[in-house]
Amino acid sequence: MSEQELNSYRFLSGQDPTDEMLYAIMSEARDAAIKKAEEAQKKFEADYERQYEQAIQIWGKRIDSLRNEFH
Repeated sequence: MSEQELNSYRFLSGQDPTDEMLYAIMSEARDAAIKKAEEAQKKFEADYERQYEQAIQIWGKRIDSLRNEFH
């Protein structure tokens, strides 16, 4: 099936898609969902790492401050 045929199909047209069209539509939807999930996971991991490093710095400063108070 050509991309033009796939792009020309509309669910609202009153016609049921062929099995080939439905497979192509669902494959594209799956691929898009996988890509979006991978991007979200990368963003989550980067944000988590940033927050982790920030927490380490904050607690490191607090610990150093307390050490300096008692020495």
